[in-house]
Amino acid sequence: MSLSPQWLDELRSRITLSSVVQRTTRLTKAGREFKACCPFHNEKSPSFYVNDEKGFYHCFGCGVHGDAIRWMTDQRGLSFMDAVKELAAEAGIDVPAPDPRMAKQAEQRDSLHDVMAATQAWFVESLAASEGTKARAYLATRGFDAHTLQRFGFGYAPEARQALKGALSQFPEAKLIEAGLRIAVDDKEPYDRFRGRLMLPIEDARGRVIAFGGRILDKDKKDAPKYLNSPDTPLFDKGRTLYNLHRASPASRQTGRVIVVEGYMDVVALSAAGFHESVAPLGTALTERQIEMLWRLVETPILCFDGDAAGQRAAMRAVTRALPLLRPAHSLRIVRMPSGLDPDDLIKRDGPRAMEDVLSKAQSLLDTLWEHERDSVPLNTPEDKAGLKARLLAHVETIADQDIRGLYKRELMDRFSEFAYPPRQPRDQGSWQSNGQGQRRDSGKWRDKNRSPFAGPSPSGNAARLRHATSGGARDALSAAILVGLIRFPGEIARHAEALARCPGLDPRFDLLLDASDHGQALESDMLATILVRQGQAMPSSMDYGGMRFGFLSLDATPAQACAEMAQAIELLVERPALETALMDATERLNREFTDEAYAEQQRLLKRKLEFESRLGQMASARAALPSGDASKTMAE
Repeated sequence: MSLSPQWLDELRSRITLSSVVQRTTRLTKAGREFKACCPFHNEKSPSFYVNDEKGFYHCFGCGVHGDAIRWMTDQRGLSFMDAVKELAAEAGIDVPAPDPRMAKQAEQRDSLHDVMAATQAWFVESLAASEGTKARAYLATRGFDAHTLQRFGFGYAPEARQALKGALSQFPEAKLIEAGLRIAVDDKEPYDRFRGRLMLPIEDARGRVIAFGGRILDKDKKDAPKYLNSPDTPLFDKGRTLYNLHRASPASRQTGRVIVVEGYMDVVALSAAGFHESVAPLGTALTERQIEMLWRLVETPILCFDGDAAGQRAAMRAVTRALPLLRPAHSLRIVRMPSGLDPDDLIKRDGPRAMEDVLSKAQSLLDTLWEHERDSVPLNTPEDKAGLKARLLAHVETIADQDIRGLYKRELMDRFSEFAYPPRQPRDQGSWQSNGQGQRRDSGKWRDKNRSPFAGPSPSGNAARLRHATSGGARDALSAAILVGLIRFPGEIARHAEALARCPGLDPRFDLLLDASDHGQALESDMLATILVRQGQAMPSSMDYGGMRFGFLSLDATPAQACAEMAQAIELLVERPALETALMDATERLNREFTDEAYAEQQRLLKRKLEFESRLGQMASARAALPSGDASKTMAE
């Protein structure tokens, strides 16, 4: 019977490996894994680990490694099919009935494996023969030692169009064509695909040769591709294969990382320098299937593509492929290689330590996405900046996981706001020019020097009490009152999310409310209260806003009236930072220039500030406030 790889993957995904292993081996919880003394060799301290999330076990002592099926065959002594049937019964899925076509395909693949193994042996022989002189000379320039050459199986494909057919005459022509080794065009005689190339075998997860990659050696053949891979065959699917995976997999368990580079020669160079956990896609951008394969090894693989424009485009294609797949604790990190260098170039120039330094500075997926979109086009106009925002949100919308999508949106919009609306920094306030009577001269007028132009007339009444109750920034009274209002009317959070996201220095509790709204579910007051408490945040109370009487918190206000007044309060909250920044700038200009124009601008802004405080004072005394205590009394409404 032949079982498809897809069915076997489904079986593995439905089995909890630790539960299978624990039937015969005692396991102890160790973080996100389980550990035990290895059942395959004698040891006194545990070096055998089981990882349910990745679906494999591994012993760091003897090197044994496998999945649930391998455990049943190696440790329990069952045949492959008996192991599969027992696990399928446990998982509650049916073993597919025997399929004659599948059996024939399995037989076909077995025979193709024989073809590929014989071809690999012939390529290695050709490299050592006289005809491989040019290939050996090229390898000498790369500086690979004999162990590296043998380990990766370098070979040589001779120039002749019919050389492979003659060397593998024991196999029929149809098998050589099916294996991708020969090319048939219409009614012409087939010819060898690989000619005059340095050859590298491409192997599957079990180390069997399934395809080849060849590098051209004759620089005069300008029309020929520099690198040529096997086509897709019954053995080889380039979108589901990672070069060097069978070697990188055990190495990654030692280092805790996987390095993804652009091509197999980069993998060989990294491995020769001690980075054995390196893999590469095969002539295509990193696919969704390959990303999932990487996540079975480590939670955050490192993409290390070339520092040129093409390499960075490849990195971004991988980022966009990964976004819809993101799940908790699983992401990518991206390395920016020095401009114009690939990993092999960097190691040759500066040594392995330089490569290690580059890897240590790998960026998060989010950082890479932000910097790429920010730097991809000039951002000189409001329209340009709006385009940046649209591109960022378009990326965010592709993320399937609701929690991650909400967090990405919040983080990217925070960065966008800081970039598009940067706060103006205060400058030196200048010096006073005194007339000896405690006054200074501003544009022909003498004013009291103890009265800052910034402050303007002192506010009184509710506005003064409001500002004094909890001073500015993230914990001011207006913010606290609006928090209470949003918890009372959760449906208003989404309506004002855009405005609140642009407002700097807000109470962190706003972020929690906005994140909850981003999930797209119906919100209730009790749910929001629970979210705040779980995140270690106190519920806002009337003390937070100094006992002021905001109309939109009144028990007498209708929902429509309260929401309308709260919208006005949010407008004030968003307006205040911009107004205060503008007034500070105008005051600085007045201190510096003392012109009529500067004085008029400062007075205009002072008037606006007084109007602002007047509106705020009126809003804070409109009706009787909630009686006392905490905002939970609004929840009952």
